[in-house]
Amino acid sequence: MSEFQKVLQESLIWVEGLAAFISILYFNRAKDRYWKYFSFYLILMFVCEVIGKWGEKFIEYSKPAFFNYFVIPIEFLFFYWLYAAKSLKKPKLFYVISLLYLLTFIPSDYFFGTRKIIFSFNYTFGCLMLMVLVIMEYYRQVNSSEILNFSKNKMFYINLGVTLFYIGTLPFWTFFSLLNEYKELWNIYFNYFLISGIIMYLLFSISFIWGKQSS
Repeated sequence: MSEFQKVLQESLIWVEGLAAFISILYFNRAKDRYWKYFSFYLILMFVCEVIGKWGEKFIEYSKPAFFNYFVIPIEFLFFYWLYAAKSLKKPKLFYVISLLYLLTFIPSDYFFGTRKIIFSFNYTFGCLMLMVLVIMEYYRQVNSSEILNFSKNKMFYINLGVTLFYIGTLPFWTFFSLLNEYKELWNIYFNYFLISGIIMYLLFSISFIWGKQSS
């Protein structure tokens, strides 16, 4: 890992912490309870990243198992809930997509390695389902009066951040092993992964500051 990538990786963790901190500052301003859950989510993700970064110095645990069976599933399931059940108001869609995603752990366990930090098949499917929700959310925003006041729409910033990070890095994790054979291309995409992660959490922070709290 280059020095530039190390700086980006460190910055990503602290930007996650910044987003969690800002969400705490705006916690009591949220009129709808599910935005309070977004604060809990950001705090939990920051704690998980801290554990992933420095946890092995204090406790013995399996980092691949921690991320594959706890952190990443929470990420996907939370966004499925936020998009499908809350923003799009399609709770049945949330249950269907969540069930399909959880079922992908079966082939991941049986046919793919369990020592990787990210299961490519599992993560790819999760991102594809999230991409469907992202497109539906863009369609909803464009075809509603919210588009006129997009700067005050919390979901606009969240959707943009999710697009840049999860959807933008989908090919990187899907073809991780293949890209690893081409170091220059791998480094470019890894840089994008880190930078887009930083931008995403900055957008999450902005959603609390500029976004309409009653949305």
